[in-house]
Amino acid sequence: MAYADLIAVSGFVALFAMLLLRVPIGVALGLVGVFGYGAIRGLNPALNLLATSPIRVLTDFHLSLVVFFILMGSFATHSGMSREMFRAANAWFGALRGGVAMSTIAACAGFAAICGSSVATAATMTRIALPEMRRFGYREETATGVIAAGGTLGIMIPPSVVMVVYAYITETDVSKLFIAGIIPGTLAIVLYMATVLIAHRKGLPAGQPFSLPEAMRALSGVWAVALLFFSVIGSIYLGVATPTEASAIGAAATLLIGVLRGQLDGPKILHCLVESLRTSVSVFTVLIGAVLFGYFLAITRSPQKLTAWLVDLDLSAHGTLALILIAFILAGCILDTMAMILLLVPIVFPVVMHLGFDAVWFGVIIVMVAELGMITPPVGINVFVINMIAKEVKLTTIFKGVLPFVVTDILRLILLVAFPALVLFLPSTM
Repeated sequence: MAYADLIAVSGFVALFAMLLLRVPIGVALGLVGVFGYGAIRGLNPALNLLATSPIRVLTDFHLSLVVFFILMGSFATHSGMSREMFRAANAWFGALRGGVAMSTIAACAGFAAICGSSVATAATMTRIALPEMRRFGYREETATGVIAAGGTLGIMIPPSVVMVVYAYITETDVSKLFIAGIIPGTLAIVLYMATVLIAHRKGLPAGQPFSLPEAMRALSGVWAVALLFFSVIGSIYLGVATPTEASAIGAAATLLIGVLRGQLDGPKILHCLVESLRTSVSVFTVLIGAVLFGYFLAITRSPQKLTAWLVDLDLSAHGTLALILIAFILAGCILDTMAMILLLVPIVFPVVMHLGFDAVWFGVIIVMVAELGMITPPVGINVFVINMIAKEVKLTTIFKGVLPFVVTDILRLILLVAFPALVLFLPSTM
């Protein structure tokens, strides 16, 4: 075994060992990157990387949209928009059998369009929708399963911080990636609602009486969400603003709407700023670690060697893709979303490009796989978030309720692989 190969194997072993010891992913990636690079090129070049990479990441203008989208989501969370989304969705879907559950999915989708975080979506909807579903007699496994699955829409429906991270590490056009997530996100909403009616049909409560005047009045409360979504995503799609400019517009508009409606006062604004700062620091720490780890991959040529090995297997392009996706799904069961993407995407992305697949399409597929990881054991971060808020609900109950949605997500993944146009049609019109 060549020296570089030995260093590569040792680096990956050390990385997984640190992850098992619960070392933060950004720190683990950075340590392996610096020490692995130093083992091959020497201590001084490695220390130079450590000195310059953080500055390069922190001063990258294009990454400022991460901060703005996080701030936008925080303002939206604390300005009551999620409750208005649920109230409006329930006014329209509540008359159907299982209508409150379908309303929860619709509200998750609406909130995802201005939040960009699955964890925040799941946590917010647990506080709002779970009491309502209990009031109407939904089983605990149905109610919590719907919220856990609906929460995953936070990273598929744009804007999405996960998409921004993928775009950064693969140098993919983030605006096309955002637009590409619209049809798969809409497909998820439809399939999730169908899952409620089919897989959870046992014990679904009857609907409430429908009132058109009340439903129309409820729509008046969601104008802010619609305005924000179309001002951000619409401006990106039409080419009026870059993603960075659109993110700044979205954050400022969310703040302005919250203040004008009396939902955001001084203490709440300060809380949102501090909360966003903490989240942004976490994301940028991970990105800095990923950049350092990228130098380690480059010096050991691990992606190129993996590409050569997979090509030698003489599988079809879709056969190789299937192996990659299975690896991602298994990794998603034990790693959180950001760790999985930052660890595996830099390694397999050159392989996927060599096979002739589209970078934007593959980005949406990876987000789709990341959604699966958020609701599958043993990690299933959305499940644990719900359990932290509704402590009386057992984890096994939530996982049982979310299992039909896992099957639905696998079906959706197959559809997106079989019909790439579902992902690429809208970006092709830009």
